[in-house]
Amino acid sequence: MKKIKFALLASALSASLLLAACGGNAASSVPAPASTASAASNLVLKVGASPAPHAEILEQVKPVLAQQGITLEIVEFNDYIIPNTALEDGDLDANYFQHQPYLDDFNAKNDTHLVTAAAIHIEPLGIYPGKTQTLEELAEGALIGIPNDTTNESRALRLLEAEGLITLKEGVGNEAVPADIVQNPHKLKFLELEASTLPVSLPDVDFAVINGNYAVGAGIGNTALATEGGESPYVNVIAIREGNENRLEIKALVAALQTEEVRNFIVEKYDGVVVPVF
Repeated sequence: MKKIKFALLASALSASLLLAACGGNAASSVPAPASTASAASNLVLKVGASPAPHAEILEQVKPVLAQQGITLEIVEFNDYIIPNTALEDGDLDANYFQHQPYLDDFNAKNDTHLVTAAAIHIEPLGIYPGKTQTLEELAEGALIGIPNDTTNESRALRLLEAEGLITLKEGVGNEAVPADIVQNPHKLKFLELEASTLPVSLPDVDFAVINGNYAVGAGIGNTALATEGGESPYVNVIAIREGNENRLEIKALVAALQTEEVRNFIVEKYDGVVVPVF
């Protein structure tokens, strides 16, 4: 009888260890449902983001996700390329730094497979003063700093056109560059720079056309001389790898972001420089 009991105990222990091992693997690859995620502790969701406003907005939902057993790890980037390559390579679960036209352009040019999980906000592009303080003081031959990436450069030129400073040739689309300017009455000159460096270029240019996130990060978000209208298609999104649309951690992140609390945070903190779209 002792031998039989020992055999049964050994068999039960072996089965328990096997079940625990299988359970450990499953927890790391299949997210727990939001309602039971607290049972699967240490579930990490790694999201790449620009420091402001994206990382600041993500910080607001950390406690909500923690209650669901999800640890939100925010990885900050100061450029527009690495967050997408890191996401494509699997080093990130999602990123939050770019608008939809930029994501579409990046996929087309880099053969990446990134898709949008949710639209969160718009950052109206703005004209910010440098050596010249008002648009009325604009002198002939003034130097204007603009982003050098395809979608934002075109976007910057269209804002200058909307302000009556230049005219672009018809049908140029969303890839306009300074060579597409057909009327330039002020003989403006253009300095094409990486978007993140435009705020520090202000002492050297008359104006710079700056993305809202970089303006916020530099503490100049409320000094714009002109901004895009509310009809802007440049909505900032949560990007993920294609095929991950139904991951429960991703759905939990989107649900946590698209709340009245987060909307109020964006409205109150950024005072129109960042505008929620949900």
